Amino acid sequence: MSLLSEKNRIVITGVGLTAPGGSNSLEDFRKTVLAGKSGISSIDLRYMDAAPAGLCDFAETRYRKKKENKRGTRAGCIGVYCAGEALADAGVDFTEYDRARTGVYIGLTEHGTVETENEVYNISQFDYNVDYWTHHHNPRTVLNNPAGEITMNQGITGPHYSVGAACAAGNAALIQGSQMLRLDEVDFALCGGISECTGSFGIFASFRSQGALAEHPDPTRASRPFDMDRNGIVISEGGCVFTLERLDKALARGAKIYGEIAGYAMNSDARDFVLPYGPRQAECMQMALDRAGLQPADISIINTHATGTKQGDVEECRAIREMFADCPDTRINNTKSIIGHAMGAAGVLELAANLPALTDNKVHPTINLENLDPDCALPGLVVESPEQMDGGVETILNNSFGMVGINSVVIVKRFVAE
Repeated sequence: MSLLSEKNRIVITGVGLTAPGGSNSLEDFRKTVLAGKSGISSIDLRYMDAAPAGLCDFAETRYRKKKENKRGTRAGCIGVYCAGEALADAGVDFTEYDRARTGVYIGLTEHGTVETENEVYNISQFDYNVDYWTHHHNPRTVLNNPAGEITMNQGITGPHYSVGAACAAGNAALIQGSQMLRLDEVDFALCGGISECTGSFGIFASFRSQGALAEHPDPTRASRPFDMDRNGIVISEGGCVFTLERLDKALARGAKIYGEIAGYAMNSDARDFVLPYGPRQAECMQMALDRAGLQPADISIINTHATGTKQGDVEECRAIREMFADCPDTRINNTKSIIGHAMGAAGVLELAANLPALTDNKVHPTINLENLDPDCALPGLVVESPEQMDGGVETILNNSFGMVGINSVVIVKRFVAE
């Protein structure tokens, strides 16, 4: 039986995003992923050579002034832009909804390292005199900062907080918003994920020290999950915010509906700080299916989490093969091959990339897959060019897994009035 009763069906009614490569709307992003056009360029790092990275270029002053952006954070700037775009897309101006009954839930892999690294570097230019340390540092680095910046910008007085769930955080925030709506804690929710990771030298340095930072002479070919020649992760910034509503309220105001949250699940590997574990990932997928009242064969598209690290890719592929071995109509893709790994924003950006498939019935491709790792061979893997699903796309299963063994799965289905 489905987890979601008729009374508490939750739907997605608005999308705001900025993705690597210059996609700043769902329409543009969809065109980019269907074309298999890489959004990866390169970044010059303070203490390292240039590295492949996914960088965003959006209208930073569309929803607040330059002075406000300067006082806030890069993550907050991304969040304010995405939230403003999501509200505009949903057609919500808070005449139908109460700002005090609106929740803001933002997923983050980490927060505060960018500001801290920059401040340490700045005072190093003044012989580490802390008189030159900014008094804005504390509000910039608290974990709730990006969600809080959204509430200040929109005058939202309901609950706000960040969901720290490593690279499963975007999905986790979407789950949190769905649960809060179902519990009647809020009437309207802004949920998503943000990554400002390209501003942190430490993140690049750590992945390189682990041997997990992607390298390639052509940055557009650096992100290559499932490929024998993959050599690590491409770090990306970005953000995506969804507006979530209860179905009855959405229908009453005539909202367009992108899809319905059918099921979700989270669990923990409880094994290792970094190394993933396929059997727990399989359990997470099975829980999400059970809660949605679905069978594996009911899934039209699986968006894989695979990051381009050998064990991570292989563990997930083993889990998917185990669960979806007898599902000839299920198609599988990978969005990170196009935009890199957007950390806290990964789950929601990747869901957004696939969400229009519920309307156009196309599966976007995995790119840069030239020499398939036999351990990553998956039936139904869509490579290099999009595939038209003649039977239609009814459901999307979105995998998102993170360090310290956290797993999240969200299933979205085509909205059908009953």
